[in-house]
Amino acid sequence: MSEKLDFIITDDLHSSRLDQALGSLVDTHSRSVLKGYIEEGLVSVDGQVVTKPSFKLVMGQRLELTLKEPESLEVVAQNLPLDIVYSDEHLIVINKPINFVVHPGAGVKDGTVMNAVLYHFPQTKILPRAGIVHRLDKDTSGLMVIALTQKAQQALVKAISKHDVVREYEAVAEGLIASGGTVDAAIGRDVHNRTRMAIMPDGIGREAVTHYRVMECYRAHSRIRLRLETGRTHQIRVHMASIGHPLLGDNVYGGRRIRHLSKASDELQQCLHDFRHQALHAVHIEFVHPVTDELLSFDCPLPDDMQHLISLLKEDAAQHV
Repeated sequence: MSEKLDFIITDDLHSSRLDQALGSLVDTHSRSVLKGYIEEGLVSVDGQVVTKPSFKLVMGQRLELTLKEPESLEVVAQNLPLDIVYSDEHLIVINKPINFVVHPGAGVKDGTVMNAVLYHFPQTKILPRAGIVHRLDKDTSGLMVIALTQKAQQALVKAISKHDVVREYEAVAEGLIASGGTVDAAIGRDVHNRTRMAIMPDGIGREAVTHYRVMECYRAHSRIRLRLETGRTHQIRVHMASIGHPLLGDNVYGGRRIRHLSKASDELQQCLHDFRHQALHAVHIEFVHPVTDELLSFDCPLPDDMQHLISLLKEDAAQHV
């Protein structure tokens, strides 16, 4: 069954192109896919189908998008462990470890969160993407919410699109960050390397906003807390790299520069050398339950390797005051 999303055009989207507005409002699909939906007649403005992506919108107009049911994927159920933080008949919240892909894709046919969900919750077989409504990168750990029913999935997709789901992360970034701030910079596919994302000029990429604050500073690194206003692919990693503070361990976006810290202990040097993934963990998620209307809020501790890293960085900083 197809899903429908509806939005009211607010002042900040007044005079925007239809495809640009949808790109800002819908986190779960690329702008090229959304443009295709427009051209196929799946988008209406105030009840009238509009097929021109360049159509200019006016504040107060009602937008309705019909999401096509995705093509059936032959994704097999696999008995893989899931760290379930919360569950009821409508949804689950899991704590995803690193090295765990969320769903099958290019070069990854199985061994994913989706395969595990299909095994433990076979009722999700009838849902698009087996109930998965947002993603974490393979080597980002932390909290994810997954729908178990169609009603829950539709409501959660809409809540995420409207930025009503609070998602917060902790990370260790390279360099000393003086104070918190906001990175407001559009993100799109890197034209030189299609596996990477990059900051794009206004009007080309998709809107992306990341808020961050400094928790602690060490000798050459900073521990930060981040809140996503949008949820683009690699958003935190790209945004922090763009302001000169890539995440420690992030080979893709430059977070392997500080591999040797002068006068550090052998244990810390080894830890820095061996940290092979971005130091990023989804620590908090908060949303209104799609059926009961109860406000749900979940937190989970940092994984052991990040806790060990932070402990060593603190100890090193104390020794070099």
